[in-house]
Amino acid sequence: MEPPGRDTSAPVAGLVDVSLHYGKVVALADITLAIPAGRMVGLLGPDGVGKSSLLALLAGARAVQQGSVHALDGDMGNRRHRRRVCPSIAYMPQGLGKNLYPTLSVEENLQFFGRLFGHQAAERRRRIDELTRDTGLSPFLARPVGKLSGGMKQKLALCCALIHDPDLLILDEPTTGVDPLARAQFWDLIARIRSVDSAQDGSVDSAQDRSGRPGMSVIVATAYMDEAQGFDWLVAMNAGRVLATGTPAELLARTGTDSLDAAFIALLPEALQRGHRAVTIPPLVAGDQTEIAIAAKDLTMRFGDFTAVDHVNLSIRRGEIFGFIGSNGCGKSTTMKMLTGLLPASEGSASLFGAPVDPKDIATRRRVGYMSQAFSLYSELTVRQNLVLHARLFQLPQATIPARVAEMVRRFGLEASVDALPDRLPLGIRQRLSLAVAMVHRPELLILDEPTSGVDPIARDRLWQLMIDLARNDQVTIFISTHFMNEAGRCDRIALMHAGRVLVTDVPAELVRQRGVATLEQAFIGYLEEAGASGAATSADAAPAPPPVVAPTAPPRRAFPFSLSRAWSYSLRETLELQRDPVRATMALLGTAILMFVFGYGISLDVENLTYAVLDRDQTGLSRNYALNLAGSRYFVERPPILDERDLDRRMRAGQLALAIEIPHGFARDLARGQQVQIGAWVDGAMPVRAETVRGYVQGMHQGWLLDQATRQLGQDAGVGPARIATRFRYNPDVRSLPAMVPAVIPMLLLMIPAMLAALSVVREKELGSIINLYVTPVTRSEFLLGKQFPYILLAMLNFALLTLLAVTVFGVPVKGSLLALTAGALLFVIFSTGFGLFASTFTRSQIAAMFVAMIGTIIPAVQFAGMLNPVSSLEGVGYVIGRVYPATYFLTISRGVFNKGLDFVGLQAAFWPLALAVPVILGLSILLLKKQET
Repeated sequence: MEPPGRDTSAPVAGLVDVSLHYGKVVALADITLAIPAGRMVGLLGPDGVGKSSLLALLAGARAVQQGSVHALDGDMGNRRHRRRVCPSIAYMPQGLGKNLYPTLSVEENLQFFGRLFGHQAAERRRRIDELTRDTGLSPFLARPVGKLSGGMKQKLALCCALIHDPDLLILDEPTTGVDPLARAQFWDLIARIRSVDSAQDGSVDSAQDRSGRPGMSVIVATAYMDEAQGFDWLVAMNAGRVLATGTPAELLARTGTDSLDAAFIALLPEALQRGHRAVTIPPLVAGDQTEIAIAAKDLTMRFGDFTAVDHVNLSIRRGEIFGFIGSNGCGKSTTMKMLTGLLPASEGSASLFGAPVDPKDIATRRRVGYMSQAFSLYSELTVRQNLVLHARLFQLPQATIPARVAEMVRRFGLEASVDALPDRLPLGIRQRLSLAVAMVHRPELLILDEPTSGVDPIARDRLWQLMIDLARNDQVTIFISTHFMNEAGRCDRIALMHAGRVLVTDVPAELVRQRGVATLEQAFIGYLEEAGASGAATSADAAPAPPPVVAPTAPPRRAFPFSLSRAWSYSLRETLELQRDPVRATMALLGTAILMFVFGYGISLDVENLTYAVLDRDQTGLSRNYALNLAGSRYFVERPPILDERDLDRRMRAGQLALAIEIPHGFARDLARGQQVQIGAWVDGAMPVRAETVRGYVQGMHQGWLLDQATRQLGQDAGVGPARIATRFRYNPDVRSLPAMVPAVIPMLLLMIPAMLAALSVVREKELGSIINLYVTPVTRSEFLLGKQFPYILLAMLNFALLTLLAVTVFGVPVKGSLLALTAGALLFVIFSTGFGLFASTFTRSQIAAMFVAMIGTIIPAVQFAGMLNPVSSLEGVGYVIGRVYPATYFLTISRGVFNKGLDFVGLQAAFWPLALAVPVILGLSILLLKKQET
């Protein structure tokens, strides 16, 4: 019955002829639906039927492709309406704490969301205290989200969703993977929030008590039919279409069934129902089934200080179906990996068929089949090819493989899909394929890690019937993990697990009888409470008395389109995450300094200390004089004389010589007679630039020797003429690489590293899913990007100061010009470089792709077109245009002008204007290209 005063006459949301496609995949097909207001509405269906897509459309997180979507009296395809109703909608995406930030604490996450919705400090404090008190999270405000259990993460995600008092709460499978107790607490909290009594209880006026929201509409996607039984109104979905709507009682009456599982199956198209039969479970006959197939004694796994599995003891008989029941993160998968030898135990022992588990014992491993929680087959191979491959991996005789593959295809109903790729198959068929692959080598023990998660009821029943037939007919021992209580009831025995410990092991019916409850879920809740898993507060009665309620203040009205508070919230959050991520923090603080040493000493244009040797066939005083002319140069280092042509060839091939001088027989005699003499100069041309430089050195040395000889013979300087050119280098008189390269390396590093970090900061949110907070909160694209950019600008300026200090103190390159001008140029440049990273993040979806784009888009233009190695004026065509447009060109001019030429603002003003212009251009492009909705 609906609470009095709740208006349910108008729908809170609706869809008209809505279709949604992901490439060729149809997610939603011509859906028309009106969702009543003020009710708890449930979307039912397995994974892949369109529930999440529908909820994302209603929340405004996904763009409408076809049709119209309405929520809270407006069109969600209209940007202005989405912006207006955004503070009235709360969206909790699928996944444990998907909208949360793992490195931030409970308090920091809540403060972040409070700022996004415009609450001042006092109001945030009141709301956080109230929500964490009601959810039992008060004692854990300082705990990082990454260290919370699945149930606590979901409670915190709900608190973050409710911090702004929404009128419409959208929850996408909020309790999948959490333990039954946390699930019950979650729905109790929702019920209390929506109840009239909670809004009117106590002496405080209901208008001031924000914990009661009797008019709030809730739309939930769930895979648990027992949860759906308690909802006000249901929408059954399959293949992107609505099968039926109505209350749970109406759906049961319409289908003539006594459970929602059966009702959902009855609502499916006849083609899908064909061949379905109820699961039958023959009793386990003891007989000779006393052999222990798998056993664990004090099995323990530690990851650092964290104990994932804590002294687990199990004993499973041959032919038994043994269920492993518990929430995500309780240690089920880790235990299974230790039992199969995939993970070495920290402590304790495990045995398979009486033999210790040994990953190297192939004979024992062949007796085990393992089906992982995630689909782990080869998506580029067909169904048949996957079966053949795994048969070969387990070394089945080649002659028997075709028959065995045909048997698996027939037994697991894969005939129609034998030549299809797995990715194109429905989830239920993919799971049957995984089971067939696990059985292809005839294992005696089958370990299944949540094999039915996300599949539809028909596929789930069929998979279970296959497992039951394997256990009863083939005497295969089945060890299965699941968090569906109705599936757990089909097992011969089950073990209830929580926080790495096995709480109890017994027959399901016996566990229910021992607890004196009606269902297995209630029994599990009882054991969890007995184990102290209920947390600080398990019910409303356990919560402390509420503190005096401060009258809430309305969120401030936005006077400008840009909110400093929301931008600052993202800056603060990004700073905290950087501090707690040692890899990114090290890269941000020391990456440029390390690369400065690599490039500063590694990239050198100096051609010095070249090894050379002489093959002197003349062996006269004059020939030795000629050879000694090279020995006194700083450019050459003499090596032992060359013995013959074979020795010359060998040493140059080995890279021992960069230059070989060959002086012919009769060198001195022919020169004295005035005859032409040819001297051989063999240069290693493997590096053309260096070879050209060596040739120039040799020619210069040769000319110098000839002039010296002429002077001695004629008694006057033969090089003196009517005019003489004296070359002087103005800014680098010693013509060394370091004074030229260090000022050029600084712009390249300030371009590359900040761009990469800024790009990763945005794309990381896409990968983790927290980008959803941009889509469904009032934060604008400019607030999001500029807020995330600010910490990286500060880091880049810190790196600039460090690089400048290293240039002066370590590399000995002084700042001859205006340090203030250099700093101002660096500030403009790092704003551009971080802006380029944001720009790269707008069209990349993975961190690898973002790093690749940031590196290619910064290093190549900086090195090739910005004048680092070759002047921009020497470039032609597109290269010249890039050099003139790219901002690195101008900061390189500023850096070299200040370091080498002693310039100030006046001398460099022509380089500042292009930099200043580049900043709004790159930031404007980034803001325009960033999407406020998933497309």
